[in-house]
Amino acid sequence: MAEQNDFFKSKIVKDFTKDIRQYNLGPLWEAIPELMHKTPEPHAQAYLWKWDLLKKKLDEASQIFTPERGGERRAIYLQNPGLDYRQPWGWASTSQTLYAAVQLLQPGEEAPSHRHTQNALRFVTHGEGAYSIVQGERIFMEEGDFLITPKDLWHGHGHLGTEPMIWMDVLDIPTKYMLGGTFFEPYPEKIEQPSVPDNYGAQRYMGGMVRPISDRHPMKAPLGSFKWNQTLAAIDGLSRFEPDPYDGYAVEFINPSTGKTANPTIAAWMQKLPKGFHSKAHRHTHSTIYQVHRGSGYSIINGERFDWSQGDYFIIPNWAWHEHVASEDTFFFSVSDLPIMEHFDVERVEALEQGNGHQVVKSEFKPVLV
Repeated sequence: MAEQNDFFKSKIVKDFTKDIRQYNLGPLWEAIPELMHKTPEPHAQAYLWKWDLLKKKLDEASQIFTPERGGERRAIYLQNPGLDYRQPWGWASTSQTLYAAVQLLQPGEEAPSHRHTQNALRFVTHGEGAYSIVQGERIFMEEGDFLITPKDLWHGHGHLGTEPMIWMDVLDIPTKYMLGGTFFEPYPEKIEQPSVPDNYGAQRYMGGMVRPISDRHPMKAPLGSFKWNQTLAAIDGLSRFEPDPYDGYAVEFINPSTGKTANPTIAAWMQKLPKGFHSKAHRHTHSTIYQVHRGSGYSIINGERFDWSQGDYFIIPNWAWHEHVASEDTFFFSVSDLPIMEHFDVERVEALEQGNGHQVVKSEFKPVLV
């Protein structure tokens, strides 16, 4: 990165800069120190949203907004306070690149089908009996299930159960908005009707990590739903060995026909931190959004302590030092923009060497409470 010297404060430079800007021109010699940092300086902030607050606001929203009154989804997104200057609507940015939200569907409701160029995924946190219909397949959801909806696939939701259903939504909305690549299309009718048996993909992949021979060739979404019991079995298998010093016991959801991430722009993990586990600190170019599926503990992000418990959400911005401490057996569901960073070949990882790999806590985050 170039460094500015006192010459750039001189009147001749300031006058010339002012002169060319009136012609919609810009002075690289002045801009480069702020545009080309030595290391990433994201605008996104580390932040934590408490579950009690989110649940209260979802309940209030359910009394006001219904599918019959318009609107595509009853979803409340997690707006990063460092990115709310983005217009419009802060680009719905939870991280620099990703949107995350909590969505509630009441028994008997239907959310209309549509499709768009954004990749989407869901992680089910509460309830059962609701389904997503994706390309004619009704995928019934249970707590702990992970579902994908890659770009340009028709998808809608319905609820045949008796209790409210809540899940986490994640899309690459900020990325596609920044690129100018947003396309959206409503389904011609309210909601798509089934064209294959219910839970078709999950039945075809009941064997776990074996695939039907017809899926040897790459497909966009051969498996739309990853069931919690299979994910838990994978974590239990890893738990027989030593945990990764940074991430504990972690697995990544993949597309079984390609071996790559289940969604092309969003990586999704499930990880377990056993009781008493204290990870070592590291940082990486990609940012990560966490949902505390089970457990409690705290994370230290750039020297600030964030206490979390079951149902909470928090964000670790890119290139932020972070480590986790589990007070009890803890399960995290997390999403990241790792595929985006790898695609642009800017992903880097650095381990903290000082303090035996642990940060000094300098402050504590105070969450907004109900």
